[in-house]
Amino acid sequence: MHLRHGLRELQHEWLQILDPLLHLPTSKKLDIFLQNEKDSGHHIYPSQDTYFAALHETPWSAIRGIIIGQDPYHQPHQAHGLAFSVPEGQKIPPSLDNIFRELADDLHIERPPHGNLCHWSKQGILLLNTILTVQHNKPLSHKNQGWEEITDGILRAVCQQKEHLVIFAWGKYAQQKISAINTDGHLVLKAPHPSPLSSYRGFFGCRHFSQANAWWKVHGFTDMRWS
Repeated sequence: MHLRHGLRELQHEWLQILDPLLHLPTSKKLDIFLQNEKDSGHHIYPSQDTYFAALHETPWSAIRGIIIGQDPYHQPHQAHGLAFSVPEGQKIPPSLDNIFRELADDLHIERPPHGNLCHWSKQGILLLNTILTVQHNKPLSHKNQGWEEITDGILRAVCQQKEHLVIFAWGKYAQQKISAINTDGHLVLKAPHPSPLSSYRGFFGCRHFSQANAWWKVHGFTDMRWS
């Protein structure tokens, strides 16, 4: 199965969540769709072995928060399976640059030197896009093909099985995504999307990072190293 490529290294807890989702009828249709895209010669991002990088990079035992993205970056060498993140050495995209700006202003710390957010994942921030693949230069080209049901299931399971999460819902897309999921007992932080088109409508100054730190401190989490 196309979707199962590279899952053998996934933690047992993640596999327990993911396995039934990959048996959904929509997942089987998605698998066929992705194979057809590949057979047609389309360039798909990220690479097949990093579709579920957000799960690979986030230790189940460490989960403390979720940042919900939309779909992967659609230019070469940018997407690597983590929402908003790019590999080290790649130019920091505008939305991530604005996230770093708010982070620095909020916590009075230095901006991270690169756009690879794996160090956030390792500390328990699930960087999950709603749609996990995209065709080259065509944003949202894989919308409504089955990814949404899989990521809904992931979010629902994490919210049910974990306590005192912080859920960062930036933009209408993320807010609609989380609205259908029971988030009782978790802190949901909503703001406009950090893209240049909407960041000045309330993303700047939202102070979500300091609010998250305060929440985690109350609930016994270790300090988060953002930079």
